[in-house]
Amino acid sequence: MTKTAIPETPASTSAKILYRPFGIASSMIGGLAASAIFKQVYKRAVKGDKADVPGPLQSEYLLRQILVAAAIQGVIYSVVKASIDRAGARTFQKWTGEWPGS
Repeated sequence: MTKTAIPETPASTSAKILYRPFGIASSMIGGLAASAIFKQVYKRAVKGDKADVPGPLQSEYLLRQILVAAAIQGVIYSVVKASIDRAGARTFQKWTGEWPGS
C-alpha cells in the first residue's frame, strides 16, 4: 500500500507571501531541533573524553573524525529540515486550502 502524492496546483502569489514567515519560523525550529538531535546522536556514538562535536579548526581531532561528524550532521539536518518543511507546507495547505510551493 503506497501513499500517493498530493496533487499540487500552482501556488498563488498571496499564498507564497503568506507562507514566507511561516516557513522561516519552521526552518528556525527545524535547525534547533536538528542541532539538538545531532548532539545527542554524536554523544552516544562517540564515548569517552572527546564526546563533544569536533570543529574543523580543532587540531586535537583527526581529519577523519571531523569529516564523519560533519557528514552525520549534514544528514540529520537535511532529514529534519525536509520533514519540518513538508509538515509545515501540509499544515499551511490545510489552513488555507493552497499549497505554498511553486
